[in-house]
Amino acid sequence: MLTLHTKLPHSDHIDGELRLPFDLREKSRLRAKLISGEDVAVFTVRGTVLRDGDLLRGDDGRVVRIVAADEATYRVECATPHLLLRCAFHLGNRHTQAHIGSDGAGFLRIRQDAVLKEMLVGLGAVVSEEFAVFEPEAGAYGGGHRHGDEGHSHLLAPVPLRQRIHRPSDKPDKPDAA
Repeated sequence: MLTLHTKLPHSDHIDGELRLPFDLREKSRLRAKLISGEDVAVFTVRGTVLRDGDLLRGDDGRVVRIVAADEATYRVECATPHLLLRCAFHLGNRHTQAHIGSDGAGFLRIRQDAVLKEMLVGLGAVVSEEFAVFEPEAGAYGGGHRHGDEGHSHLLAPVPLRQRIHRPSDKPDKPDAA
């Protein structure tokens, strides 16, 4: 099975494509199938989100392009920019991931959720079902910015690591000296 683990900024060749909906593109460990049908394993650092067009190199040197799959969403449109901004505020207040449309007209796209749809309609938005790519904003702390590292490949996670999870209820190995 091909193991994908290194993110590349660009490549002169593409050996395959991996089509995934957003909920799978934000997982750090994943088994999937390339569009060709070949099984792959994806290992990324926790918190990594794969975006449409991202490139991953496998353990055998092959390069695979990530393709965002269409999925069930709601398209949120409003009569005024102010009303759209109010809808965005209320979605953010509920920690809802939102894709901000860039087609010039201005819209939001969210995962389908009947409660959120009712809230948005109550605010005056027009909410329609749409089968489309979902690429939500990364957020202020989501790593959506770069620090001049273009042109370098990034080893994401070649080998899964076991880590001990420390919980507040864990007792220390040694009693504290008083």
